[in-house]
Amino acid sequence: MTDQTDTDLRSLLNDVLGLGPTRAAALMPDSGLFGALPELDSMAVAGLLTEIEDRFDVVIEDDEVDGDMLGTFGDLLAFIRAKRGEA
Repeated sequence: MTDQTDTDLRSLLNDVLGLGPTRAAALMPDSGLFGALPELDSMAVAGLLTEIEDRFDVVIEDDEVDGDMLGTFGDLLAFIRAKRGEA
């Protein structure tokens, strides 16, 4: 199911990582992110997190950032939904 948070995250990944709309649209919940997308290296993580905070109006604490959060598209989407208080 695609909702606004899903759509916005795909747009963000396209903008920040330069994936292109086709690659961003093709991401499945189990699609790997960190370690699987060459565009998402350690340097890109900081920019990605900053953009998530700006676009989704959330604050990400340092101790919340780990490999699980960035493991898959579904993991990152679930993290953002939880931060926003979505079900």
